[in-house]
Order: sequence, then structure tokens, then C-alpha cells
Amino acid sequence: MQKRTLGNSGLEVSALGLGCMGLSFGLGPAMEKSEAIKLIRAAVERGVTFFDTAEVYGPFINEEVVGEALAPFRKDVVIATKFGFEPDPNNDGKWTATNSKPDHIKQVVEASLKRLKTDTIDLLYQHRVDKNTPIEDTAGAVKDLIQAGKVKHFGLSEAGANTIRRAHAVQPVTALQSEYSLFWREPEQSVIPTLEELGIGFVPFSPLGKGFLTGKIDASTKFDATDFRAIVPRFSEDNRKANQAIVDVVTKFAEQKKITPAQIALAWLLAKKPWIVPIPGTTKLTRLEENLASASVQLSADEVHALEEASSAIRIDGERYPATHAKLVDR
Repeated sequence: MQKRTLGNSGLEVSALGLGCMGLSFGLGPAMEKSEAIKLIRAAVERGVTFFDTAEVYGPFINEEVVGEALAPFRKDVVIATKFGFEPDPNNDGKWTATNSKPDHIKQVVEASLKRLKTDTIDLLYQHRVDKNTPIEDTAGAVKDLIQAGKVKHFGLSEAGANTIRRAHAVQPVTALQSEYSLFWREPEQSVIPTLEELGIGFVPFSPLGKGFLTGKIDASTKFDATDFRAIVPRFSEDNRKANQAIVDVVTKFAEQKKITPAQIALAWLLAKKPWIVPIPGTTKLTRLEENLASASVQLSADEVHALEEASSAIRIDGERYPATHAKLVDR
């Protein structure tokens, strides 16, 4: 597996990471813990060194799975986790309230370190921008944790360009994690130019459009009640039908290259910038191997341009988040 460096930080990771959320949260029933551990270790064996989790995934159980799975390989891998949510008393105690106050961050980190079975977090993201806490205060708290040796690098998730600049001025930001794929290209407008200017890496989550770009989801697909996509407007039956056009474009390019649609979607991201590191998630070994093979796919500048030109001509129907989640995205 090739390596990439996230921006100017010097943090070297495998060209593709593994998003671990879906192993235990958000995309259907949780895997058996032993099976999830087996999959994570299979990724290590295949050269993956970058693993993404968060306190809120579960909550808590995903960090525990990742910590146990990676304990034997701790010196050889990079673990990223996130803070920033807490139970919301106004929403049945669901983890939808943001809290990035300095004291809260430090409490979360202590708990995450225990669950992850480690004495330092390689990359600590603010999960969502907290509109009630100045980003300078949040960045300052992470700076303290870095100076204390409990955290190595600072990241942001779904943050807008202005927030990125303000945070970076207090504590250099190593990476931004946000959704980015051929199914959602908004970061190209202001975020990616800002990252390039400041020397910050980009870690796209949902690089396969929450599975849609694989071609394995269509209008007839039924989502489990525990699957987040069941409440995402973009994944309504009508919108899936309308959005099939983008899958058809990706599939056509894949057939020309004699690879899969998922591999085309990931290869496109890898071709965009050398400091972009996608983190596709999966619960299946075959899909893991399929995704990792995309790191060996070379797309020429002409192929990237043709793919973007064809996909840009297609209108994508449906919002990518329900309203409750959309309000947490910083712009």
C-alpha cells in the first residue's frame, strides 16, 4: 500500500484508510465484535495504517473495537477519533448536542484513550463545529492536549473555510474530514483551495457516496431501521431512481478501465490531490480488498477531466442530510 502525507504536518498514512463507523453504528446492525476485529486486522495485513473512529459511534463501542483490534499493531498504525457531541436532553438523550468546550474535550480524550487502549491519540478531530464555543477556544484546548503528549495532531470535520483558518491560526490543523465524492463535490468550491493554501490534508468520508457509487444500491433497495440512509433525503426511493444516472456514468468509465465502479470513484479521489486520503468503510473482506485495489489504479488527467465533465452534467436530487443533521454542518 502506497503512503501519503496529510498536508504539511508530516503525518504519513496509507493512501486509503478504513472508516470504522459502520462496523458497529449507523449503517445497519452492528457486526459481531470478533468479526469486526478480524476485519480491522485484515486491513492491517493488507497495508492499511489509518483507522477512523469516534466517541459517538455507538456511542463508545466503536472506539473499544478499534482499540482492541489495533492493540497488537499500535506502533505501526495511526488512529483518528473525534470529540464534540453529548446527549441532548431536548432530544430524548440522543447524541445530537454539540459540546466543544475545553473542559469537555479534555474529559472526552481521557475516556477515549482508555477505550482505544493507548496513551496518545494520533489525530483528534472536532466532530462538528460547535456554534456555542469559539473555535479558538476549542483549538486552544487541543493545543494543550498536544503539549501534554495526549494528542499528536488536530483535525476538523465538516468545517467551512473561515472556521478552518481561525482554528489553524491557534493550532495548526493537520487534516479536514468531510464528505467528498463524485456524489458530493461541494468541497471543491472553497474548502479544497483553503486546504491547499494552508497545507492541510483532506480525508474524505463517504467517498463512495454512502455506497451509492458502487452500483449495489438502486430504487428497490430496502434499508434497515438502524441504517442512517433510511432517513437521508438523497436516499429516498424516488431520488435513488433519479440519481441512478451518476452511477451509470461511473459504471461506464469502470467498464472502460476493466475495474469496478467503486474503484473508479476512489481512484478519482486519489488522482485529485496527493494529500487526499479517502476512508471507505465496509463490513465485508471482499469489499475491503476491492477498495484497496483502487490505490493501484492510475487515472490520467484526461480521464479525470472526462469523468468530471460527464458527472457534472447530471443533477443530483435530494439533500445529503436530513434537516436535523444539516444544521450541524459549518459553512
